[in-house]
Amino acid sequence: FKDKKALAVVISCNHCPTVKAYEDRMKEIQRDYADKGFVLVAVNPNDARQYPEDSYENMVKRAKEKAFNFPYLRDEDQSVAKAYGATRTPEVFLFDYDRHLRYHGRIDDNVDEPRRVATRYLRDAVEALLGNRKVPVTETVPVGCTVKWK
Repeated sequence: FKDKKALAVVISCNHCPTVKAYEDRMKEIQRDYADKGFVLVAVNPNDARQYPEDSYENMVKRAKEKAFNFPYLRDEDQSVAKAYGATRTPEVFLFDYDRHLRYHGRIDDNVDEPRRVATRYLRDAVEALLGNRKVPVTETVPVGCTVKWK
C-alpha cells in the first residue's frame, strides 16, 4: 500500500460485538475514501484456539458474508498487534503517506447508535490527511473487546 496517502490499520476480529457494530462503518469509510488515496486494512490477531470464531476460515466466511471491501488479514503470531501495542478490537492506527502515526484510537464516539455519532474521529483524521491538514484529534481511548493473547 506504499502508494496510498493514508493507511488505516484496524485491529479487528470476528467475535467482538463492538467490532460487529463498526463493520458497516468501516466499509463506508473505505468506500468513501478509496479513490482519494486511502486504504483500510483490518487485522485479526486473536487466539483462535480460545476463540474459534476468530479462526482464518471463519474470517474468510465473515468477509464474504459482510462483503468487506477492504483486506482482512490474519496476524497468526500476533506480531503486528504486539508491534503496534494494540489492546482492543477495534483499535485504529492511521498513518500518513510517510507512515508516521497520525491518529490512534476509536472510530467514532458512538458504538451503538451510528445516527447519533457526534465526532467521527477516523473520518476527520482521514479527511485531514488527504487534505494536507493537521489531524484535529490525534488520540482517543479505544473501546471494545480486549485482544485475545495466546
